[in-house]
Amino acid sequence: MEKPVRVLHVLGGLSLGGAESRIMELYRCMDRERVQFDFLLHQKEEGERVPEFYDEEVRRLGGNIYTLPKFRLYNYLQYKKAVRDFFREHHEFAVVQGHMTSTAAIYLPQAGRAGVPVLAAHARSAGVDQGMKGRLTRLLRLPLLGCADYCFACSGEAGEAVFGRRWKDSPKALVLPNAVDTDRFAFDQEARERIRRKLGIGDCTVIGHVGRFHYAKNHEYLTEVFALLHQRLEAAGRRAVLLLLGEGSGRERVEEQVKGLGLSGQVLFLGNQKEVRDYYQAMDYFVFPSRFEGLPGTVVEAQAAGLRCIISDRITPEVGISGLVHFESISRPPQVWADYILRHLSYERKDGSGMVKAAGFDVREQALQMERFYLTGKIKRE
Repeated sequence: MEKPVRVLHVLGGLSLGGAESRIMELYRCMDRERVQFDFLLHQKEEGERVPEFYDEEVRRLGGNIYTLPKFRLYNYLQYKKAVRDFFREHHEFAVVQGHMTSTAAIYLPQAGRAGVPVLAAHARSAGVDQGMKGRLTRLLRLPLLGCADYCFACSGEAGEAVFGRRWKDSPKALVLPNAVDTDRFAFDQEARERIRRKLGIGDCTVIGHVGRFHYAKNHEYLTEVFALLHQRLEAAGRRAVLLLLGEGSGRERVEEQVKGLGLSGQVLFLGNQKEVRDYYQAMDYFVFPSRFEGLPGTVVEAQAAGLRCIISDRITPEVGISGLVHFESISRPPQVWADYILRHLSYERKDGSGMVKAAGFDVREQALQMERFYLTGKIKRE
Protein backbone atom coordinates (compact mmCIF):
# COMPACT_ATOMS: atom_id res chain seq x y z
CA MET A 1 0.00 0.00 0.00
CA GLU A 2 1.35 3.41 -0.99
CA LYS A 3 2.18 5.92 1.72
CA PRO A 4 -0.05 9.01 1.86
CA VAL A 5 1.29 12.27 0.44
CA ARG A 6 2.26 14.66 3.22
CA VAL A 7 1.13 18.30 3.27
CA LEU A 8 2.86 20.79 5.56
CA HIS A 9 0.69 23.58 6.97
CA VAL A 10 2.66 26.54 8.33
CA LEU A 11 0.90 28.37 11.16
CA GLY A 12 1.58 30.45 14.24
CA GLY A 13 0.23 27.75 16.55
CA LEU A 14 -2.48 25.14 17.13
CA SER A 15 -4.78 27.07 19.44
CA LEU A 16 -8.54 27.26 18.97
CA GLY A 17 -8.36 30.04 16.36
CA GLY A 18 -10.22 30.58 13.11
CA ALA A 19 -7.54 29.36 10.70
CA GLU A 20 -6.65 26.42 12.93
CA SER A 21 -10.29 25.36 13.26
CA ARG A 22 -10.88 25.51 9.50
CA ILE A 23 -7.75 23.43 8.80
CA MET A 24 -8.74 20.86 11.41
CA GLU A 25 -12.25 20.61 9.92
CA LEU A 26 -10.60 19.86 6.58
CA TYR A 27 -8.15 17.38 8.15
CA ARG A 28 -10.97 15.35 9.74
CA CYS A 29 -12.64 14.99 6.33
CA MET A 30 -9.51 13.95 4.40
CA ASP A 31 -8.96 10.39 3.26
CA ARG A 32 -5.93 10.07 5.51
CA GLU A 33 -4.76 6.90 3.76
CA ARG A 34 -4.09 9.16 0.76
CA VAL A 35 -3.32 12.57 2.31
CA GLN A 36 -1.77 13.40 5.68
CA PHE A 37 -1.24 16.80 7.29
CA ASP A 38 1.82 17.94 9.24
CA PHE A 39 2.24 21.31 10.99
CA LEU A 40 5.16 23.72 11.22
CA LEU A 41 4.50 26.17 14.04
CA HIS A 42 6.19 29.26 15.44
CA GLN A 43 7.35 28.89 19.02
CA LYS A 44 7.21 32.03 21.15
CA GLU A 45 9.90 31.22 23.68
CA GLU A 46 13.02 29.12 24.01
CA GLY A 47 12.71 25.70 25.60
CA GLU A 48 10.07 23.02 25.48
CA ARG A 49 6.89 23.92 23.62
CA VAL A 50 3.67 24.04 25.64
CA PRO A 51 1.00 21.81 23.99
CA GLU A 52 -1.93 23.69 22.47
CA PHE A 53 -5.60 22.94 21.89
CA TYR A 54 -5.30 20.78 18.76
CA ASP A 55 -2.00 19.00 19.51
CA GLU A 56 -3.55 15.79 20.76
CA GLU A 57 -6.01 15.51 17.87
CA VAL A 58 -3.32 16.18 15.26
CA ARG A 59 -1.19 13.33 16.59
CA ARG A 60 -4.21 11.04 16.88
CA LEU A 61 -5.06 11.67 13.21
CA GLY A 62 -1.49 10.85 12.20
CA GLY A 63 0.09 14.28 11.86
CA ASN A 64 3.49 15.52 13.01
CA ILE A 65 4.20 18.83 14.74
CA TYR A 66 7.42 20.78 14.14
CA THR A 67 8.51 24.22 15.36
CA LEU A 68 10.42 27.29 14.25
CA PRO A 69 11.53 30.26 16.35
CA LYS A 70 9.01 33.09 16.31
CA PHE A 71 10.00 35.77 13.78
CA ARG A 72 10.82 39.11 15.41
CA LEU A 73 12.66 41.01 12.62
CA TYR A 74 15.90 41.30 14.64
CA ASN A 75 16.26 37.51 14.33
CA TYR A 76 15.77 37.52 10.53
CA LEU A 77 19.00 35.62 9.84
CA GLN A 78 18.35 33.12 12.65
CA TYR A 79 14.80 32.56 11.39
CA LYS A 80 15.90 32.09 7.78
CA LYS A 81 18.60 29.61 8.85
CA ALA A 82 16.08 27.66 10.95
CA VAL A 83 13.74 27.42 7.93
CA ARG A 84 16.58 26.39 5.62
CA ASP A 85 17.80 23.75 8.07
CA PHE A 86 14.28 22.38 8.50
CA PHE A 87 13.68 21.84 4.79
CA ARG A 88 17.16 20.40 4.27
CA GLU A 89 16.23 17.73 6.82
CA HIS A 90 12.63 17.14 5.69
CA HIS A 91 12.06 16.10 2.08
CA GLU A 92 8.76 14.29 2.51
CA PHE A 93 6.31 17.08 1.64
CA ALA A 94 4.36 17.21 -1.62
CA VAL A 95 2.85 20.61 -0.75
CA VAL A 96 3.71 23.40 1.67
CA GLN A 97 0.68 25.57 2.44
CA GLY A 98 1.55 28.75 4.31
CA HIS A 99 -1.24 30.28 6.35
CA MET A 100 1.18 32.57 8.19
CA THR A 101 1.57 35.05 5.35
CA SER A 102 3.67 37.59 7.25
CA THR A 103 6.78 35.40 6.78
CA ALA A 104 5.66 33.22 3.85
CA ALA A 105 7.98 35.12 1.49
CA ILE A 106 10.84 33.77 3.62
CA TYR A 107 9.85 30.14 4.21
CA LEU A 108 8.18 29.30 0.87
CA PRO A 109 11.29 30.04 -1.28
CA GLN A 110 13.40 27.96 1.13
CA ALA A 111 10.94 25.07 0.74
CA GLY A 112 11.14 25.41 -3.05
CA ARG A 113 14.93 25.37 -3.06
CA ALA A 114 14.82 22.20 -0.96
CA GLY A 115 12.69 20.50 -3.62
CA VAL A 116 9.09 20.83 -2.41
CA PRO A 117 7.07 20.53 -5.65
CA VAL A 118 4.11 22.82 -4.81
CA LEU A 119 4.11 26.02 -2.76
CA ALA A 120 0.86 27.67 -1.69
CA ALA A 121 0.21 30.82 0.35
CA HIS A 122 -3.19 31.14 2.00
CA ALA A 123 -4.62 34.56 2.96
CA ARG A 124 -7.05 34.36 5.87
CA SER A 125 -7.35 37.98 6.99
CA ALA A 126 -8.14 41.26 5.27
CA GLY A 127 -6.33 43.46 7.77
CA VAL A 128 -3.24 43.85 9.92
CA ASP A 129 -2.44 44.92 13.46
CA GLN A 130 -2.04 48.56 14.38
CA GLY A 131 1.20 50.51 14.23
CA MET A 132 4.65 49.35 13.26
CA LYS A 133 3.75 45.65 13.38
CA GLY A 134 1.07 46.14 10.74
CA ARG A 135 3.31 48.20 8.49
CA LEU A 136 6.04 45.56 8.75
CA THR A 137 3.55 42.80 7.89
CA ARG A 138 2.53 44.64 4.70
CA LEU A 139 6.16 45.11 3.75
CA LEU A 140 7.04 41.45 4.29
CA ARG A 141 4.11 40.36 2.12
CA LEU A 142 5.09 42.43 -0.92
CA PRO A 143 7.05 39.65 -2.71
CA LEU A 144 4.51 36.96 -1.88
CA LEU A 145 2.59 36.83 -5.15
CA GLY A 146 5.81 35.91 -6.93
CA CYS A 147 6.91 33.33 -4.31
CA ALA A 148 4.02 30.88 -4.49
CA ASP A 149 2.63 28.54 -7.15
CA TYR A 150 -0.86 29.17 -5.77
CA CYS A 151 -2.25 32.11 -3.80
CA PHE A 152 -5.39 31.01 -1.98
CA ALA A 153 -7.68 33.36 -0.05
CA CYS A 154 -10.76 32.86 2.09
CA SER A 155 -12.37 35.83 0.31
CA GLY A 156 -11.62 38.23 -2.51
CA GLU A 157 -11.06 40.99 0.02
CA ALA A 158 -8.50 38.91 1.93
CA GLY A 159 -6.72 38.03 -1.32
CA GLU A 160 -6.28 41.66 -2.33
CA ALA A 161 -5.25 42.68 1.19
CA VAL A 162 -2.47 40.07 1.36
CA PHE A 163 -1.33 39.62 -2.24
CA GLY A 164 -2.16 43.02 -3.73
CA ARG A 165 -4.69 44.21 -6.30
CA ARG A 166 -3.04 42.25 -9.13
CA TRP A 167 -3.93 39.01 -7.31
CA LYS A 168 -7.45 38.70 -8.68
CA ASP A 169 -6.15 38.67 -12.28
CA SER A 170 -3.44 36.10 -11.60
CA PRO A 171 -3.80 32.47 -12.71
CA LYS A 172 -2.44 31.61 -9.26
CA ALA A 173 -5.48 33.10 -7.51
CA LEU A 174 -8.26 31.00 -5.99
CA VAL A 175 -10.91 31.79 -3.40
CA LEU A 176 -11.39 28.94 -0.92
CA PRO A 177 -14.28 29.88 1.39
CA ASN A 178 -13.91 29.06 5.08
CA ALA A 179 -15.97 25.88 4.94
CA VAL A 180 -17.55 24.25 8.00
CA ASP A 181 -19.08 20.92 8.92
CA THR A 182 -22.62 22.09 8.19
CA ASP A 183 -24.33 18.99 9.62
CA ARG A 184 -22.49 19.34 12.94
CA PHE A 185 -23.65 22.95 13.39
CA ALA A 186 -27.29 22.33 12.46
CA PHE A 187 -29.84 23.68 14.94
CA ASP A 188 -30.33 21.34 17.90
CA GLN A 189 -33.12 22.16 20.39
CA GLU A 190 -31.91 19.58 22.91
CA ALA A 191 -28.41 21.10 22.98
CA ARG A 192 -29.96 24.57 23.35
CA GLU A 193 -31.87 23.54 26.46
CA ARG A 194 -28.94 21.58 27.92
CA ILE A 195 -26.44 24.46 27.66
CA ARG A 196 -28.95 26.96 29.01
CA ARG A 197 -29.56 24.71 32.04
CA LYS A 198 -25.82 24.24 32.52
CA LEU A 199 -25.19 28.00 32.53
CA GLY A 200 -28.32 28.89 34.51
CA ILE A 201 -29.72 31.10 31.74
CA GLY A 202 -32.87 29.16 30.88
CA ASP A 203 -35.24 32.10 30.33
CA CYS A 204 -32.71 34.77 29.33
CA THR A 205 -32.22 36.64 26.08
CA VAL A 206 -28.79 35.36 25.07
CA ILE A 207 -26.43 37.43 22.94
CA GLY A 208 -23.35 35.56 21.72
CA HIS A 209 -19.89 36.05 20.27
CA VAL A 210 -17.13 33.59 19.34
CA GLY A 211 -13.65 34.97 18.75
CA ARG A 212 -10.26 35.58 20.31
CA PHE A 213 -9.75 38.71 22.38
CA HIS A 214 -7.81 40.76 19.85
CA TYR A 215 -7.94 44.26 18.38
CA ALA A 216 -9.55 42.95 15.18
CA LYS A 217 -12.60 41.55 16.99
CA ASN A 218 -13.60 44.86 18.63
CA HIS A 219 -14.90 43.41 21.91
CA GLU A 220 -15.07 46.88 23.44
CA TYR A 221 -17.75 47.95 20.95
CA LEU A 222 -19.59 44.66 21.45
CA THR A 223 -19.67 45.23 25.20
CA GLU A 224 -21.13 48.73 24.73
CA VAL A 225 -23.86 47.32 22.48
CA PHE A 226 -24.71 44.70 25.07
CA ALA A 227 -24.80 47.24 27.91
CA LEU A 228 -27.50 49.17 26.04
CA LEU A 229 -29.43 45.99 25.23
CA HIS A 230 -29.28 44.88 28.85
CA GLN A 231 -30.57 48.25 30.05
CA ARG A 232 -33.54 48.20 27.67
CA LEU A 233 -34.46 44.57 28.35
CA GLU A 234 -34.10 44.95 32.12
CA ALA A 235 -36.51 47.90 32.01
CA ALA A 236 -38.97 45.57 30.27
CA GLY A 237 -38.55 42.92 32.98
CA ARG A 238 -36.34 40.61 30.93
CA ARG A 239 -32.85 39.36 31.77
CA ALA A 240 -30.12 39.42 29.13
CA VAL A 241 -26.73 37.70 29.16
CA LEU A 242 -23.71 37.90 26.87
CA LEU A 243 -21.72 34.75 26.13
CA LEU A 244 -18.11 35.37 25.12
CA LEU A 245 -16.24 32.33 23.84
CA GLY A 246 -12.53 32.61 23.18
CA GLU A 247 -9.21 33.55 24.74
CA GLY A 248 -6.54 36.11 23.95
CA SER A 249 -4.31 38.84 25.24
CA GLY A 250 -7.13 41.40 25.26
CA ARG A 251 -9.42 39.47 27.59
CA GLU A 252 -8.33 41.23 30.80
CA ARG A 253 -9.06 44.65 29.29
CA VAL A 254 -12.60 43.56 28.35
CA GLU A 255 -13.15 42.05 31.80
CA GLU A 256 -12.25 45.44 33.31
CA GLN A 257 -14.67 47.18 30.95
CA VAL A 258 -17.47 44.78 31.91
CA LYS A 259 -16.74 45.33 35.60
CA GLY A 260 -16.79 49.10 35.14
CA LEU A 261 -20.20 48.90 33.47
CA GLY A 262 -21.59 46.85 36.37
CA LEU A 263 -22.27 43.86 34.09
CA SER A 264 -20.12 41.17 35.73
CA GLY A 265 -23.15 39.00 36.45
CA GLN A 266 -24.51 39.35 32.91
CA VAL A 267 -21.36 38.68 30.84
CA LEU A 268 -20.04 35.11 30.91
CA PHE A 269 -16.41 34.63 29.84
CA LEU A 270 -16.45 30.99 28.76
CA GLY A 271 -12.96 30.67 27.28
CA ASN A 272 -12.26 28.09 24.59
CA GLN A 273 -14.89 25.38 24.30
CA LYS A 274 -14.31 22.14 22.45
CA GLU A 275 -17.98 21.77 21.53
CA VAL A 276 -18.61 25.35 20.46
CA ARG A 277 -21.50 24.12 18.30
CA ASP A 278 -23.64 23.62 21.42
CA TYR A 279 -23.18 27.23 22.49
CA TYR A 280 -24.48 28.58 19.17
CA GLN A 281 -27.68 26.66 19.89
CA ALA A 282 -28.06 28.41 23.25
CA MET A 283 -27.78 31.90 21.72
CA ASP A 284 -30.62 34.10 20.42
CA TYR A 285 -28.50 36.60 18.49
CA PHE A 286 -24.92 36.57 17.22
CA VAL A 287 -23.04 39.90 17.32
CA PHE A 288 -19.76 40.35 15.44
CA PRO A 289 -18.46 43.95 15.16
CA SER A 290 -14.96 43.21 13.80
CA ARG A 291 -12.65 45.91 12.53
CA PHE A 292 -11.36 43.53 9.86
CA GLU A 293 -11.60 39.84 8.92
CA GLY A 294 -10.89 37.51 6.05
CA LEU A 295 -14.11 35.55 5.98
CA PRO A 296 -15.12 34.62 9.53
CA GLY A 297 -16.03 30.95 9.82
CA THR A 298 -17.87 31.71 13.05
CA VAL A 299 -20.49 33.71 11.14
CA VAL A 300 -20.90 30.76 8.76
CA GLU A 301 -21.31 28.42 11.74
CA ALA A 302 -23.88 30.74 13.34
CA GLN A 303 -25.96 30.74 10.15
CA ALA A 304 -25.83 26.95 9.98
CA ALA A 305 -27.26 26.98 13.52
CA GLY A 306 -30.10 29.22 12.35
CA LEU A 307 -28.95 32.28 14.31
CA ARG A 308 -29.68 35.81 13.27
CA CYS A 309 -26.45 37.81 13.07
CA ILE A 310 -25.52 41.47 13.07
CA ILE A 311 -21.97 41.99 11.82
CA SER A 312 -19.62 44.80 10.86
CA ASP A 313 -19.87 46.15 7.32
CA ARG A 314 -16.07 45.97 7.18
CA ILE A 315 -16.44 42.21 6.81
CA THR A 316 -16.65 40.86 3.27
CA PRO A 317 -20.25 40.52 2.00
CA GLU A 318 -19.32 37.00 0.83
CA VAL A 319 -20.10 35.77 4.34
CA GLY A 320 -23.75 36.85 4.08
CA ILE A 321 -24.94 33.56 2.60
CA SER A 322 -28.46 33.70 4.04
CA GLY A 323 -31.11 36.18 5.04
CA LEU A 324 -29.96 35.79 8.65
CA VAL A 325 -27.12 38.31 8.34
CA HIS A 326 -27.42 42.08 8.68
CA PHE A 327 -24.39 44.30 8.02
CA GLU A 328 -24.01 47.47 10.10
CA SER A 329 -21.32 50.13 10.41
CA ILE A 330 -19.13 50.23 13.52
CA SER A 331 -18.70 53.94 12.81
CA ARG A 332 -22.27 54.41 14.02
CA PRO A 333 -23.13 54.61 17.74
CA PRO A 334 -23.61 51.28 19.56
CA GLN A 335 -27.22 52.35 20.13
CA VAL A 336 -27.91 51.72 16.42
CA TRP A 337 -26.80 48.11 16.82
CA ALA A 338 -28.79 47.67 20.03
CA ASP A 339 -31.95 49.10 18.46
CA TYR A 340 -31.65 46.80 15.45
CA ILE A 341 -31.23 43.70 17.61
CA LEU A 342 -34.22 44.65 19.78
CA ARG A 343 -36.42 45.05 16.69
CA HIS A 344 -35.43 41.62 15.39
CA LEU A 345 -35.20 39.50 18.52
CA SER A 346 -38.42 37.63 17.82
CA TYR A 347 -38.07 35.06 15.05
CA GLU A 348 -38.70 31.39 14.47
CA ARG A 349 -35.46 29.49 14.94
CA LYS A 350 -34.89 27.05 12.09
CA ASP A 351 -32.03 24.86 10.94
CA GLY A 352 -29.81 26.80 8.54
CA SER A 353 -27.35 24.03 7.62
CA GLY A 354 -29.02 23.34 4.27
CA MET A 355 -28.66 26.97 3.17
CA VAL A 356 -25.00 27.02 4.16
CA LYS A 357 -24.31 23.78 2.32
CA ALA A 358 -26.13 25.01 -0.81
CA ALA A 359 -24.00 28.18 -0.78
CA GLY A 360 -20.83 26.11 -1.15
CA PHE A 361 -19.55 26.29 2.42
CA ASP A 362 -19.65 22.59 3.27
CA VAL A 363 -16.26 21.23 4.35
CA ARG A 364 -16.84 17.75 2.90
CA GLU A 365 -17.13 19.17 -0.60
CA GLN A 366 -14.07 21.32 -0.07
CA ALA A 367 -12.14 18.31 1.27
CA LEU A 368 -12.68 16.50 -2.04
CA GLN A 369 -11.43 19.53 -3.97
CA MET A 370 -8.36 19.94 -1.78
CA GLU A 371 -7.58 16.23 -1.76
CA ARG A 372 -7.35 16.33 -5.56
CA PHE A 373 -5.05 19.34 -5.28
CA TYR A 374 -2.74 17.71 -2.75
CA LEU A 375 -2.51 14.53 -4.84
CA THR A 376 -1.95 16.21 -8.22
CA GLY A 377 -0.52 19.62 -7.38
CA LYS A 378 -3.17 21.21 -9.61
CA ILE A 379 -6.45 22.96 -8.95
CA LYS A 380 -9.49 21.89 -10.92
CA ARG A 381 -11.45 25.09 -11.50
CA GLU A 382 -15.20 24.78 -11.72
